[in-house]
Amino acid sequence: MRFVIVGAGRVGLRTARVLKEEGHEVVVVESDRTSVERARKEGFDVIEGDGSTEEVLAKADLASADALGALSGDLNDNFIACLIAKHHGCRTVLRIDEDYREDIYRKYASDVDEVIYPERLGAIAAKNALMGGSIRAVADIARNLQMVELTVTERSPMAGYTLSELELPAKAQVLAFGKENEIYGLPDADVSLETGDSLVVLADFGVLDDVRQIVVGETDSRAAAAGGA
Repeated sequence: MRFVIVGAGRVGLRTARVLKEEGHEVVVVESDRTSVERARKEGFDVIEGDGSTEEVLAKADLASADALGALSGDLNDNFIACLIAKHHGCRTVLRIDEDYREDIYRKYASDVDEVIYPERLGAIAAKNALMGGSIRAVADIARNLQMVELTVTERSPMAGYTLSELELPAKAQVLAFGKENEIYGLPDADVSLETGDSLVVLADFGVLDDVRQIVVGETDSRAAAAGGA
């Protein structure tokens, strides 16, 4: 997959690294000269300029990009970049800089596919938001440990089974469960898994893909890419 990352600061560059390590093509857009040089030294294709302008983003060839992550420290620039990218058919992810704004942007920013507050979650969360799919980071617990939220799809091999029948890998554990459109609660061994239900699972990065296959059942490349670090 091909991604455009606007902003080569701490959040943007860390997200770009995660994507690159998984074999994806990444183009970075940045105006700060020091950040540009740092990204280039790490081997990234960098477009130097203001990522909130059509002229600069045109150089990133948005038409061939799967998604744009507006991850700079400037909320206004991020929002404009998302609007431009959406016009070109990209999935868009908007970084906000203050937690209390999240609900407002989720409600009114209809041209933005996902709003993230990476100071709360980390680069893995930004990557998962760019990928989309039915698995998303809730928190990075440690270098090799992540809490994820998974949504049961109609392709799930466990659909119709109870939580007591759910057999996850040894390095994964269900922490919470919620029926579709209901709040999370403690896992009930007798409750059945149905399409739209969600689980919060604590798992080692090495088994995330296995967990996804068991709970979500997705086999497309986008979902598979979203399941690991």
